[in-house]
Amino acid sequence: MFYTDGRLQYPVRVDSPNPLYAKMLQQAIGGIEGEIRVAMQYFFQAWGARGPKKYRDLLLQTATEELAHIEMLSTAVALNLEGSKPAVEKGVGAKNPAIQAMLGGQDPRHYLSTGAAAMPTDANGVPFDMSHIYASGNLAADMYANIAAETTGRLLATRLYELTDDPGMKDMWSFLIARDTMHQQQWLAVLEELGGPQALPIPNSFPQGQEKSEFSYAFLTTGVEGIAPPEGRWSTGPTIDGRGEFHHEIAQPLGEEPVLSSPAEVSFAQNEQLQGGPGASPHSGNPDQPEQMGGGTMDKVKDKLTGGS
Repeated sequence: MFYTDGRLQYPVRVDSPNPLYAKMLQQAIGGIEGEIRVAMQYFFQAWGARGPKKYRDLLLQTATEELAHIEMLSTAVALNLEGSKPAVEKGVGAKNPAIQAMLGGQDPRHYLSTGAAAMPTDANGVPFDMSHIYASGNLAADMYANIAAETTGRLLATRLYELTDDPGMKDMWSFLIARDTMHQQQWLAVLEELGGPQALPIPNSFPQGQEKSEFSYAFLTTGVEGIAPPEGRWSTGPTIDGRGEFHHEIAQPLGEEPVLSSPAEVSFAQNEQLQGGPGASPHSGNPDQPEQMGGGTMDKVKDKLTGGS
């Protein structure tokens, strides 16, 4: 269950309503760096969290706080849409605050669709579609995704702070920027608790012995001959996880040129394609290739369907 008491988490005050700024605020609500994104990301991570309960609880607490931030920003949008003195001073003339706001730079849908209220969209009016919600089921992977979300969110917040001279809006942003600072720190703290860099690579539950280890810590460059590769911490010295040494290699083609089979007749390609192709591909279903390795998911599905053991 979720509870609310009707009061904002932090005061929201608009001293000089600005419909253009209301449009910019939409990015912090429904943009990919915005509060809807982090709230939904943390909720879905929490609802699917397995393992120690404290991490689920942490995610739920922060996700719920992000709902409060959506409420704050939606209030800020609505207050900025309540007429604009600068718009009137420029000769708009109409006393209707909605018309003043529209002609002062407002997103038309703020009037047409909501009657001077926020929408679940970004600054361009694009609805948030949940495509940037990352909840992988791997706690460490999710923490890195959360850090990325909070860093880009804080970056957006600082830019929106810079874009206003309104004392009330700057005060609101000072609070939200501070909360982004804490959220970055708490997700980093979880990663430290999970083992930090020594717990890399993610997932650490996959046996590294099954990797092609000669490529695990090689920095590959693809520049033309004669161009010096970029050098830094990533190109030499011990790896971050302490399990190897960084080294530089020039990327070389290790595979063959791909050959696809000629198109099947039922694909209805052109006759020239059907008649002039290579026939069967040597890279697909070749009897000289090694047999499929057993024990995979597909084998288990087949056994289940056929009654095999």
